[in-house]
Amino acid sequence: MFSRLFFLIAAGWVLWSARPLYASSHDFYAGKTIRFIVAFSPGGAFDAYTRTIARHFGRHVPGNPAVIVENMTGAGGFIHANYMYQRAKPDGLTIGNNIGGLNLQQLMGAKGIEFDGRKFAYLGVPQVPQSVCVLRKASGINSAQQWLGAKEPLKLGGVGPGGNMSDIARTLKTAVGLPIRVVDGYKGAADVRLAADSGELDGFCLTWDATKIMLRRPLETGDYSVVLQAAPKKHPELPNVPLAVEFAKTDEARQLLKYAVHDVTIIQYLYFLPPGSPKERLQTLRKAFLETTKDPAFLADAAKGNMAIDPVPGEEIENIVASLFKIDPKMIPKLKSMLVP
Repeated sequence: MFSRLFFLIAAGWVLWSARPLYASSHDFYAGKTIRFIVAFSPGGAFDAYTRTIARHFGRHVPGNPAVIVENMTGAGGFIHANYMYQRAKPDGLTIGNNIGGLNLQQLMGAKGIEFDGRKFAYLGVPQVPQSVCVLRKASGINSAQQWLGAKEPLKLGGVGPGGNMSDIARTLKTAVGLPIRVVDGYKGAADVRLAADSGELDGFCLTWDATKIMLRRPLETGDYSVVLQAAPKKHPELPNVPLAVEFAKTDEARQLLKYAVHDVTIIQYLYFLPPGSPKERLQTLRKAFLETTKDPAFLADAAKGNMAIDPVPGEEIENIVASLFKIDPKMIPKLKSMLVP
């Protein structure tokens, strides 16, 4: 009798332990609210991608939780990253959206970093962007060759070290020799664009998709023009715009472009959970993230906003971030002197 009772208890335990993750995730997320926190201001590409994802994300999470979006700006994303690392609860209800360049800043020992990018739990990225530099017509420069010969540096806007707008501009200044003066301190791409519109800046460097979102009409009218691509290969929509690497004259210059721009671009639009988040919920949200990026309703919504979608899953992002910290040690001082003013 005892052996039979033991068998029933053991069988019950096996069945309980083998229950699907869906059930526990459903129980947890039902009636809850997931909060996306964006590191940059409303109106830019980070905010646009996140709000579009958020409109569809809840349908793909077991229990169909509510989803809201907030913005936490400042210090080029450092304030947001520090919050996600130190203060955000690792309960699977807070998802951060920040820029991958902050991992490079950590590697170089930039001041103000109180996080370890290797410990975040990554959900993925919605697409791998192509970086470009755009200039106002009023700058008087409409080609990369003309820019190289400019007598005065052009003022390009950025959010600060670690932000792609600032890092791309500084890399082009060092690796290619373009006359550039980087103006940091803006809260996001939308604020940079407004400053450029007012004549405060000559232009900026940003992803092509974000540029199309913000400057669709000005690009059509010629008030802005794309003069350079900061990418390893040309975008199909920009066949006549030269690559920055074409103007790099040394191996070191090409390496600087690779490490500071090309490789970091893959992890541009990072979505992640705080360190220590439950693995079951991480897997649930990773699955929901990828399902959202394949949702026909989401894709139609993204197309309306001129957003390209080509997702990279969280597992791959983890490997990419880890590989950044295996960079050739000889390059770190050079990158630091260039990117950390």
